[in-house]
Amino acid sequence: MTTPSASTPKAFYPIGTPGQPWGPAEVAQWRARQQRQRSYADEVLRSVDRLRQHHEVLSYGEVVYGAERYPLQAVRVGDWRSDRPAVLVTGGVHGYETSGVHGALHFLEHHAQASAERVRLLVVPCVSPWAYERIHRWNYHAVDPNRAFRHPSPAIEASALMELVAPLAGQFVAHIDLHETTDTDESEYRPAKAARDGELFEPGTIPDGFYLVDDTDNPQPAFQRAIIDAVERLTHIAPTDGRGEIIGSPAVDRGVIRYPLRELGLCAGVTGARYTTTTEVYPDSPKVTPEQCNLAQAAAVCAAIDFVLKQV
Repeated sequence: MTTPSASTPKAFYPIGTPGQPWGPAEVAQWRARQQRQRSYADEVLRSVDRLRQHHEVLSYGEVVYGAERYPLQAVRVGDWRSDRPAVLVTGGVHGYETSGVHGALHFLEHHAQASAERVRLLVVPCVSPWAYERIHRWNYHAVDPNRAFRHPSPAIEASALMELVAPLAGQFVAHIDLHETTDTDESEYRPAKAARDGELFEPGTIPDGFYLVDDTDNPQPAFQRAIIDAVERLTHIAPTDGRGEIIGSPAVDRGVIRYPLRELGLCAGVTGARYTTTTEVYPDSPKVTPEQCNLAQAAAVCAAIDFVLKQV
């Protein structure tokens, strides 16, 4: 029997061979493990349909995976006068990040009408419906949509959203992309990514609390601070670790880190807006409820809009 050498990667995920990227067989094996756990039609499309009496619902494409078809929908608020700033809100780019979807829907139901006379508002509650139903980060092809906002895109979900906003290039003043950081990031999704890419999994830590991701190439610290101040009334802000970092990145302000949005193909970089942020709610904390998480996401959107209106 051969004894593994010290340099041989240790198996840490039930799919694939350590040190070797996945091929089509491994992706198919991974896909077979993903079970439908909730209904996009019942939980998202039905909620969007109820909004038609006040707002315009736009169909901007369809995701088709085998026999499954998912209509993609956005909600347009206000009469879209050209003298009003345009704001984009996106949720569910990662389908398993539940409050991103339901926080966007809560905002539409309870707060959007108040913004109708002030801004041109476009809200996409669930960018990745297949992943929403399976409570997963990736799409059908084991691709992370939130690394796919580039041309050509490997994710149909990202391509569809880019096509939706392309005619409005240069018009968006702000984009708020609603996300979560969950305990399963560490127990499932980071190990799965390392296995998929043939890399060694290095354990990390999950920050306990809400934080924001600003744009390295276009930092807007006052914008981020205004959102943090508003959200703190509803949930706690993530502290830094012993190295002054949050999820491996240096904190540039309380509850704020920065990523190069466009370089990484992140959704928050899709419009090139001046004011952008990615929210990160922590739903696994014993200090919060799912409803608080939804309210925090909606509060982040409201604070962002209020800030933009003071600047424009």
